[in-house]
Amino acid sequence: MFPSKTLLSTLLIALSAVDASPLRREAAPTLAFTARMNARANNVKIVDADRARAQAMQDPSINKRASSSSFSIASAVTSYTAQVGIGSPATQYTLLIDTGSSNTWVGAKTAYKHTNTSVATGDSVSVSYGTGSFSGEEYLDTVTLSSALVITKQSIGVASSVQGFDLVDGILGVGPTDLTQGTVSNVDSVPTVTDNLYSKGTIGTEALGVYFAPGGSAGELTFGGFDSSKTTSSVKYVPLTTTSPSSQYWGIDQSITYGSSTILSATAGIVDTGTTLILIATDAFNKYKSATGGMLDNNTGLLMITSAQYSKLQTLNFKIGGTSYGLTPNGQIWPRSLNTDIGGSSNNIYLVVSDIGSNSGTGLDFVNGYSFLQRFYSVYDTTKHRVGFATTSSTSAVSN
Repeated sequence: MFPSKTLLSTLLIALSAVDASPLRREAAPTLAFTARMNARANNVKIVDADRARAQAMQDPSINKRASSSSFSIASAVTSYTAQVGIGSPATQYTLLIDTGSSNTWVGAKTAYKHTNTSVATGDSVSVSYGTGSFSGEEYLDTVTLSSALVITKQSIGVASSVQGFDLVDGILGVGPTDLTQGTVSNVDSVPTVTDNLYSKGTIGTEALGVYFAPGGSAGELTFGGFDSSKTTSSVKYVPLTTTSPSSQYWGIDQSITYGSSTILSATAGIVDTGTTLILIATDAFNKYKSATGGMLDNNTGLLMITSAQYSKLQTLNFKIGGTSYGLTPNGQIWPRSLNTDIGGSSNNIYLVVSDIGSNSGTGLDFVNGYSFLQRFYSVYDTTKHRVGFATTSSTSAVSN
């Protein structure tokens, strides 16, 4: 498991309407990743880490365009890594896949190896990720994600100073280009790997599909579209919210209903793979707590329910656009096989819905984290500025 500072975050891009786009007909190239739970490192509760991340994002003084600002690494509990080749011949690096930042860099553990394709730009690079950071020199080099995803002259950072990345080699940044602004000297921004795949014609649409295999321990990124073999419904898209501060990240508008009762009216929030739980505004959380009968557990910080209460749990419905995405009772509980990893008892039942720490009306009233996303396929389409969701075989799985 990675230490708590070595964390990961999340990408999400949003947009318009509600169609099953031509993307699903594309045989788009993929990159496999593995997911690891960094649950109780340094005695940090999952809910505390998630809440701190959300509250930092709620700060109106923080803009995603601000120089060297990102919350994608140092506050997440779930991290995702992939093997990425750099140079020719390629050296393999274990990189965190970060959907909440956009600079790709190496040198945290395995030193950067110069090859014939290495070109020093002479520019310096520096990025801060909450409690983690790196600085160094910017290079151009060949990046190999897979045999079908080879990017020449990709801008990458080569770290000379690193904090908070002890067990990985760096980051593969797949977030929006704006997040690179102010991170590299003498340029306004640098193209991301997705930008270059699109500009070089490797992919026909600047889009990214994210799929978690049943159980959430592994998955794949699909560049240029999504993998329809992993979905059990059409992908429905919605536009990025215009409400700040959610609009600074990958924000959408949604309402939440528990059974037939609305607990959160239509409002803005974000979708974030770097958040482990599902966070909702305090007033909505109190309604959910009352409806489920859950009691806060001091050891984990999560709501705990009895077996009798679990048998009465109702579906938690997330209405996004014109579609309702139902989180089943099984989808609302923490995987019991991981109870002890978060400081809990193996026989207890914990809920994955937690308090964001502020009442609704902040402009960021929910975070649909990993606990939501592992049950649905998500697509982040930069070209059309939209995010989409579809059901998968995991949507109704009884795995917890």
